[in-house]
Amino acid sequence: MREISLHILDLVQNGIEAGARNILISLNENNDGYFVFSIKDDGHGMSEETLKNVRDPFTTSRTTRKVGMGIPFIDMMTKQCGGNFDIESEKGKGTLVTASFKEDNIDRPPLGDFAKTMKVMIVGAPQVDFEIVYGKGRESFICSTKEIKKILGADTDFTNPLVYEWVENYIRNEIEKLDNK
Repeated sequence: MREISLHILDLVQNGIEAGARNILISLNENNDGYFVFSIKDDGHGMSEETLKNVRDPFTTSRTTRKVGMGIPFIDMMTKQCGGNFDIESEKGKGTLVTASFKEDNIDRPPLGDFAKTMKVMIVGAPQVDFEIVYGKGRESFICSTKEIKKILGADTDFTNPLVYEWVENYIRNEIEKLDNK
């Protein structure tokens, strides 16, 4: 994957497949010289044995193939970019992954289209409540599907083009505001 947004999408998909109903995505583009993101979910979590082996590409819960490259690949990439990848999980409680990249490392992939990636996640998993905290240094904004449902109604249809395009535009505009500060 050539963009960090796609790694985020892959990791969020892992949480959705693990039965998560709430996912918190935090991203900070300038955290003391590092680009950092974390994803916390309330899915079924991993056993200690699975957690010990999760960085091994031949450890996967998938039945359609015998390899899982997402976590090993991002683990390797963060190290190549002067950063770190950490994963915490507890069976029945959920999982927290954190990835950091040295901000100015020449090998750090671009973020990509984060707003569009978030739109895809929200539309693809309307049963999940997402909270996105996006920051640049000390400035940040929050986008919460729970808050959107409070405003538009509990039965808000995130697959409605008017709704998902608004969500994408809101995230994109808030990122642009941070870029211009």
